[in-house]
Formats: sequence, C-alpha cells, structure tokens
Amino acid sequence: MTTSNHEKMFKQLEVKPAKLEKFIKHNSPKKRTTGIALKKCKRCGRTRAHIKKYHLGLCRQCFREVATKLGFRKYS
Repeated sequence: MTTSNHEKMFKQLEVKPAKLEKFIKHNSPKKRTTGIALKKCKRCGRTRAHIKKYHLGLCRQCFREVATKLGFRKYS
C-alpha cells in the first residue's frame, strides 16, 4: 500500500475511532526478536553491513571512519 493510500485510510477512519484502533493494531509492524532489523549501528542507525566480530555495534562504513581511533591498523 502506498503512502497516499495510508493517508486516505486514516482520513476515512478518523470518524470511526474503534475501527481506527483495530486497523492500527493489525497493520503495525511487529516487534523483532531476531534478524537483520534488530541489529543497528550505534552511530548512524543502519541495519545492513553490521560488524559483529568484536561486539562493536557499528556498520562497516562507520567502522572505517573510527577504526584508527579504536586502535585498529590498516595493513597493506
């Protein structure tokens, strides 16, 4: 469903609060307990390219910027 359709739905359901609550309950994104969406970068909030190895909590782009400050050295 596109954004405009959602806005249209909310506009129609504003008049009917019970149906609006039910719509929000059944169409809201569910809480994640595992998977890629759970792990986010501490600096920028990206969910992809997450480095787990040293428990840093950074994506690879942020890691490249901060690596020298953390004590990592680039070889070759």
